[in-house]
Amino acid sequence: VQLVESGGGLVQAGGSLRLSCAASGSIFRFNAMGWYRQASGKQREWVASISSGGTTNYVDSVKGRFTISRDNAKNTIYLQMNSLKPEDTAVYYCAQSRYGVTDAPFDYWGQGTQVTVSS
Repeated sequence: VQLVESGGGLVQAGGSLRLSCAASGSIFRFNAMGWYRQASGKQREWVASISSGGTTNYVDSVKGRFTISRDNAKNTIYLQMNSLKPEDTAVYYCAQSRYGVTDAPFDYWGQGTQVTVSS
């Protein structure tokens, strides 16, 4: 399984970014997917996840601002990030589970993409 993130960058507070994660090497539509982030000097934090059936979950700090979605035809998930805040600055990682439900562990990880939000 390979996961490749893209779409990170530098944005001003209040701006938007859309991250993408292209997956290969699995029957994508059967897998739950997620986004995590790790800020400098902090532990990796779960951000959002989406089940094989499309059920989504979010950490409280991004609810109403971030949207996770999937396109099974393109083997890709997205994270639309709006109203970005400086505290959203982190390396964002895509993750895939071998299972379709979001409460199962994530088994595969991408290399990460940097998101920097300036104040």
